[in-house]
Amino acid sequence: MHNHDNTAPDRAMTLLVQLSDPHIREPGKLAYGRIQTAPYLAQAVDSIGRLPQRPDAIVITGDLTDFGRAAEYEHLQSLLAPLGDMPLYLLPGNHDERQQLRASFPSHSYLGTDGFVQYSVPIGGLQLVTLDTVTPGASEGNLCQQRLDWLEAELDRQRHKPVVIAMHHPPFQTLIGHMDRIGLLTGAKELEAIVARYPNVERVICGHLHRSIQVRFGGTIAATIPSPAHQVCLDLAPDAASAWTLEPPGYALHALPQGGRLVSHMAASGTFEGPFPFHEGGKLID
Repeated sequence: MHNHDNTAPDRAMTLLVQLSDPHIREPGKLAYGRIQTAPYLAQAVDSIGRLPQRPDAIVITGDLTDFGRAAEYEHLQSLLAPLGDMPLYLLPGNHDERQQLRASFPSHSYLGTDGFVQYSVPIGGLQLVTLDTVTPGASEGNLCQQRLDWLEAELDRQRHKPVVIAMHHPPFQTLIGHMDRIGLLTGAKELEAIVARYPNVERVICGHLHRSIQVRFGGTIAATIPSPAHQVCLDLAPDAASAWTLEPPGYALHALPQGGRLVSHMAASGTFEGPFPFHEGGKLID
């Protein structure tokens, strides 16, 4: 668990892009026997590259690959390469393998060399603090006392700066039953108590759910975002089937104006018609 200094120059607004759950497989392999996830991530990377303002950094909140294999991480690297020198921060999800992630991204020193993948990095005017919720060999997540103690110590160090906490498993019930059964099974209550003591925590950003979901949490907002590929079906029945859909993919853009509050935008990834002007020659188009 590390504190990594990569301070960016101050500017009026800090922009942090969040991607989550790309589930990359080896070239040509299908996820769940049905979907090529790689073209969807390539589409998201292209969409990010076309944003009007260049982001300060990108964080990917887990399930980078489908099985945590070296060939999958190699494919992931090639798909992220068009981002160039844009700072990129990675978190493991339940489909990932910590040590293979480290071995495949040796230049990403913030990942550390062993143990949990937890780190704290400055991004423009905010501090990104990450939590590792992975339980090796299991789909569900957990937060042990060691991980929570590290977080509390780091939040204490960053108490005078806006903080975004990033993690894979969301620390709240989403009401999508089959996903909640493999959600954060321990540590959520303790995490909320810690977050509530630090009003400078602007957001808790998560993955795992492949949907945009928000909830009040510890005096702030905790939220999940869509996947750049497939989404979990929106079915709140307790016995709903575990299923996915090709609803529109997306990502999040978290914007922090200098001296202001974090504003989160959900963005659709892809190419769409427009932009078209609302006005022409100073007049509203009829």
